[in-house]
Amino acid sequence: MSRILGQNPEIRISNARKIMDTRNRISHGYDSVSDDIIWAIVIRDLPVLKLEIEQLLAL
Repeated sequence: MSRILGQNPEIRISNARKIMDTRNRISHGYDSVSDDIIWAIVIRDLPVLKLEIEQLLAL
């Protein structure tokens, strides 16, 4: 996400900051992340992200 936004700050992706923060928590183990939180992200936010990426790729 940071690379994408670094290349083109005009790209708008919902919750970009939250995506980066969650990635950091998972990969660096800053905090324990519960399975319930991850599952909620998958169910609620991933479909929105998928749609936004598909729209960007269609441009």
